[in-house]
Amino acid sequence: MDSADQRKDMSQSQIEGLPESQLAIHNQAASTDKECPEQALSTDESTCADKQTLTESSEHLSSVSSVKCSKSAQTRDKKPGLTRQILSLALPTLGATIAEPLFLTIDSAMVGHLGAEKIAGMSLAMMIINTVYGMSIFLAYSTTSLTGRHLGAGRRDLALRSGVEAMWLAGGIGAVAAILLAVFASPLLTWLGADAATLPHALAYLRSSAPGLIGMFVVLAATGTLRGFQDTRTPLIAASVGAAFNAVANWALMYPLGLGVAGSGLGTALTQTLMALFLGGIVARAAHREGVSLKPSTYGLFASAAEGTPLLIRTIALRVALLATLSAVTSISTQALAAHQIVWTLWSFAAYVLDALAIAAQALAGFASGTGQRGAMQPLLRTLSRWGLGFGAVVGVVLALTAPWMSRIFTTDLTVIDYATTAIIVSAFFQPVAGYVFLLDGILIGAGHGRYLAAASLLNLAVYAPVLWLIAHSSALASSPALALALVWLAYSAVYTGMRAFTNGYAARTL
Repeated sequence: MDSADQRKDMSQSQIEGLPESQLAIHNQAASTDKECPEQALSTDESTCADKQTLTESSEHLSSVSSVKCSKSAQTRDKKPGLTRQILSLALPTLGATIAEPLFLTIDSAMVGHLGAEKIAGMSLAMMIINTVYGMSIFLAYSTTSLTGRHLGAGRRDLALRSGVEAMWLAGGIGAVAAILLAVFASPLLTWLGADAATLPHALAYLRSSAPGLIGMFVVLAATGTLRGFQDTRTPLIAASVGAAFNAVANWALMYPLGLGVAGSGLGTALTQTLMALFLGGIVARAAHREGVSLKPSTYGLFASAAEGTPLLIRTIALRVALLATLSAVTSISTQALAAHQIVWTLWSFAAYVLDALAIAAQALAGFASGTGQRGAMQPLLRTLSRWGLGFGAVVGVVLALTAPWMSRIFTTDLTVIDYATTAIIVSAFFQPVAGYVFLLDGILIGAGHGRYLAAASLLNLAVYAPVLWLIAHSSALASSPALALALVWLAYSAVYTGMRAFTNGYAARTL
């Protein structure tokens, strides 16, 4: 009997602990693999994510033994609920994605009342923290993918084990990052342009917030584990409560206790640590009840690192592309740089929604990939591709029609408004491509194609960089900053995003 047959013949004892939505995926994939592949990923209209509360989260991971075979039979008779399932995962993820930046926003708002030098210093420190956080997002993505694939294969023990190992790895990386930032804070901030007035405040914030990197990274790994189990509500609650607690803690440390900028960083570090204990505790308790060891292993740590490294390379390549784009714009003019920031803000806002859908795709694609069922990925691929293209088209139309007014929200400088309006319209035409790229990214990450994405990201950058260089160094464009900025955004939207669509689409054909 081959591996596919073994998975089809999985005993009830192996799968009875799966959440209802996941059990439905397994049963439908098995029953429709040959007859109707379109139905392979369809699930019950009522998903696990709709039913779980904060207090039930650990139980959600450990067992759902009340699921009956009769329920599965009923599920097969119902209409596909894939759209509902995607939304049940994506909407809480969107909320959590929006809640996370509130930490730094709250810090900025409070420190801003302490004086210009203090807010300037903290801004420099925040730039470093944001960069470190962005580079570490692979801890969540890789864990979601690995957990989902183990769960799809009916190995809840391995799914939980991968989550435990990922948290250990995240904690170790966070500790190293915290130490390095604390030791090299001064030369790093000086290199970024901190002067004598802002450096003390930047140092105070960076060194006081650095210990929180351990908690921040563990939160990423624990969140990835929960998402792999298709629980996105618990991370949302944790992020929301954390943002509220952060505001209170910062106020208490900054004002009554008189710690100033350092109090803001310390409050954020404390919040991240408590969130890590909460989310990590949910995963740890579920693992303990499943009989999974909570001790790290050399093999497990290396496996977790191997899963995440390609996604880290991909993240670095994306960051380099963004920095190269910024550098090109900076060489045009100050007003072009201001206009670019407006366009990028609008582009990023649309990306929040797309990223939420992409994370939902990671969880679903990971589970579908783990089942090993032929055709199980195709309904998800088709549905999310349409969603990406459709959402991108809507956003593109809205941006194109409102471009002049959108620019005026951010500035009153007529030249900047003119530059930004043209660039917004250019980027609007390629929003459907961006939507398609985001959703395929999520599917490919969930399906475990990290190595391909790493290689493709380097290829995409290799094609994009020369085009960007030609625009930035063209003497013909020196007298027309508006045209130069528009061409930069044309290069980013058509060449770079277009290359990502091509490479992602090529890989998607093999799913």
